[in-house]
Amino acid sequence: MFVRCAYVIILMAIYWCTEVIPLAVTSLMPALLFPLLKILDSKQVCVQYMKDTNMLFLGGLIVAVAVEHWNLHKRIALRTLLWVGAKPAQLMLGFMGVTAFLSMWISNTATTAMMVPIVEAVLQQMEATSTATEAGLGALELADKGKASELPGSQVIFEGPAMGQRENCDRKSMCKAMTLCVCYAASIGGTATLTGTGPNVVLLGQMHELFPDSKDTVNFASWFGFAFPNMVIMLLLAWLWLQCIYMGFNFKKSWGCGLERKNNEKAAYEVLQEEYRKLGPFSFAEVNVLLCFFLLVSLWFSRDPGFMPGWLSVAWAEGETQYASDATVAIFVAMLLFVVPSQKPKFNFCSQTEEERKIPFYPPALLNWKVTQEKVPWGIVLLLGGGFALAKGCEVSGLSEWMGKQMEPLHAVPPAAITLILSLLVAVFTECTSNVATTTLFLPIFASMSRSIGLNPLYVMLPCTLSASFAFMLPVATPPNAIVFAYGHLKVSDMVKTGLMMNVIGVFCVFLAVNTWGRVIFDLDHFPDWANVTHIET
Repeated sequence: MFVRCAYVIILMAIYWCTEVIPLAVTSLMPALLFPLLKILDSKQVCVQYMKDTNMLFLGGLIVAVAVEHWNLHKRIALRTLLWVGAKPAQLMLGFMGVTAFLSMWISNTATTAMMVPIVEAVLQQMEATSTATEAGLGALELADKGKASELPGSQVIFEGPAMGQRENCDRKSMCKAMTLCVCYAASIGGTATLTGTGPNVVLLGQMHELFPDSKDTVNFASWFGFAFPNMVIMLLLAWLWLQCIYMGFNFKKSWGCGLERKNNEKAAYEVLQEEYRKLGPFSFAEVNVLLCFFLLVSLWFSRDPGFMPGWLSVAWAEGETQYASDATVAIFVAMLLFVVPSQKPKFNFCSQTEEERKIPFYPPALLNWKVTQEKVPWGIVLLLGGGFALAKGCEVSGLSEWMGKQMEPLHAVPPAAITLILSLLVAVFTECTSNVATTTLFLPIFASMSRSIGLNPLYVMLPCTLSASFAFMLPVATPPNAIVFAYGHLKVSDMVKTGLMMNVIGVFCVFLAVNTWGRVIFDLDHFPDWANVTHIET
């Protein structure tokens, strides 16, 4: 039976890598092939496609749609950039910090699609200011590009009169650095939260599927405690690397140190100010979306913090049973968005005119189903479900046990070396295929290997999950890379050269995290009881 299961996995791996049919359609293969090959019956397979983990991710996506729909992410980005300052080094750090923060909560594709036009407008204004011969040149308008598929209509042109070759080269380098920093920060930022990117959700689902007794070992709070410091360190190292390779790290020049702000820096600041003015004052809808967002995050953190009893223990935990999970919170806040009004209700019944009385008393909600249906990437839900179905098939067919036995000789290899090698393997593999597909294929294998050699499964699964998000080298590796590449500032060789070092930085940071604070948070030095036996439902 396990040979038949291995055939399905290999077939899906080939289809995922080559994308001969859409990724989401490939994910439906277990629903067809497992029953036909007598691996699992149809009911057992289909139930995997809408598990608790899928609902968590779906709830998070709906909240992200509300943030995007009301342009709250753009307001946060511009306000932060104005606060950071307009010197190139500060501006790059600001772009990276804002992009990473937004990518923690909304998709990295949407974050990049929103941030890159802002970067482009700033670069265009700096270029126009530096080459201007007349005063009073109007500010360049920022085109609103809300979708990842739209290509930019204009690019920075280096045609300044009598511009020296050196200066021209410096400007091109700055354009490369500013655009690359956005796509890198988007990929890095998504790793910090459990719902920030697909591989993190796959890990949570695989833990529940392969190790049902692990309970809440991996939840929103524990993951954030582990991954957020790693994200901050990696972001700073990425900023230093981009500074060194493209802009030259001159502290006095980069940070000012009492020097007057140059004209192009003033121009950049003015562009940001103008774009912020266009948003107008904080709207009632934005305030309500922000409140819902804060409610979501606070409920996630306080559900079961670990160091103290959470609200879960008040009424939703009886013995070993926990009735509410992170998915419950996500769906609760997602449903609130369809109820909370987007405008202030009017209570002046007596003084209303005839026209006003015809308008419904309760204003439209923050979200409606049409907007949600258009903007939620439903394919990712099927992709996750297909991964959980594969994991279930591996268990029931005995393929997991067989793979574990084949890897027993690895017992002699130091655990740190295993982690490092496998992280590098995943980081290379994810350059060629979807990060969710990569995680889905590798995590069950790594879990089996860990159990067979007596190693805590999380010691291998955590770094490999994070490494799946490190697709920095190729334009096709991940949507943020493709969006940035479309603006025409970069060559493939630029991305490969810069991305290779980014992969090394990423793997190093993850290795550091899992061997320091990760050991404490997840008790990685001991083989846990929940990993002893694989739970199989029959």
